[in-house]
Amino acid sequence: MSEELSAATAYTEDDFYCPVCQEVFKTPVRTAACQHVFCRKCFLTAMRESGIHCPLCRGNVSRRERAYPERALDLENIMRKLSGSCRCCAKKIKFYRMRHHYKSCKKYQDEYGVSSSVIPNFKISQDSIGNSSSGHPTFKCPLCQESNFTRQRLLDHCNSNHLFQMVPVNLQLDEETQYQTAVEESFQLNI
Repeated sequence: MSEELSAATAYTEDDFYCPVCQEVFKTPVRTAACQHVFCRKCFLTAMRESGIHCPLCRGNVSRRERAYPERALDLENIMRKLSGSCRCCAKKIKFYRMRHHYKSCKKYQDEYGVSSSVIPNFKISQDSIGNSSSGHPTFKCPLCQESNFTRQRLLDHCNSNHLFQMVPVNLQLDEETQYQTAVEESFQLNI
């Protein structure tokens, strides 16, 4: 109990939010030089876009760290012990479960819309022809069945023609959520 009390006095709720996505950390990683913490996915995306600098302070990040960021296991453990309030319904939730709560919190959904991790999972099939004249595979749009798209043209087509179209969502777990679930399960086995 005293350990939880000392951890609670050292952190505020803001310490558990990623400066990039402004959400509770999901698989937090820490930069070695400046000790800034980000969601793993946010950090890797920022590294692909900005190159060699910390997304927060522009400090240098090593090549190895850009490819394999150091997990902030100390922060993950604290997130398992401490609770925070949902931004919308004020329900007390352990920080490591907050994103899971957001997916089912009606008030959060009304305020912020559908969580970005919930993306429709469409089967994208190759055309019956299968290849364009250049020899590359072609694909059919899963929404309007228009065909003969390269991967990039299919993405551009969906963004320009179907961006705000309401479609049923298949709630399969994305890769990052599967990773986080596996980490949580291994953590429970080690207790």
